[in-house]
Amino acid sequence: MDKNQQGIQYMQEGKWEEAAKIFMEAIEENPKDAVSYINFGNVLAAVGENEKALSFFEKAIELDKSAAAAYYSAGNLYFENENLEAAKNMFEKAMQQGLNSSDNFFMLGLTLAQLEQPRLALPYFQRAVELTRDDAEAHFQYGLCLAGLELIDEAIEQFTVCLQIDEKHADAFYNLGVAYGYKEDGAKALAMFEKALEVQPDHMLAGYGKKLMEKDE
Repeated sequence: MDKNQQGIQYMQEGKWEEAAKIFMEAIEENPKDAVSYINFGNVLAAVGENEKALSFFEKAIELDKSAAAAYYSAGNLYFENENLEAAKNMFEKAMQQGLNSSDNFFMLGLTLAQLEQPRLALPYFQRAVELTRDDAEAHFQYGLCLAGLELIDEAIEQFTVCLQIDEKHADAFYNLGVAYGYKEDGAKALAMFEKALEVQPDHMLAGYGKKLMEKDE
């Protein structure tokens, strides 16, 4: 097992100090290897050293312009810091360099959605759920995007799939309630708001939706 593989194993076990030490050794032994910089950056990001992590991802990109994983990891840091334009650019570059993973498509979709560009986000969410069908959050965000474009029936389908995967996703129940309310199906809307409150009793929006539905009965 080489040092990068050993370091990744340490990361999976939550042994951050050991992982950092072995990745640094890998960098010292082969300072032109972008992979070691990406791995060390991922350790730094995991322990909250975001600025330092970013410098390692930038170094990896400097060494290898096709290092898709470095663009993806940098994109995540920019997203966390709400630098959405920079995040979008990084996720797009990761895709251009061949990172066609559900995670990258999902994060690009999420970034575009937060930039209030739902039509651009939609195909990336669609691709994310095609690649990983058991990701509840991907189905949920895809549903939100569809709902924002007033594709209500399609949104209901995605929220339903989300709940089949994660039956305690309160926000999916709430948004199903909103969707059924939009379709003027008060009984179903009320039932969904009640389900959301069963899962999360302090869900304020679901509580408000329930009161509205009860008032309309």
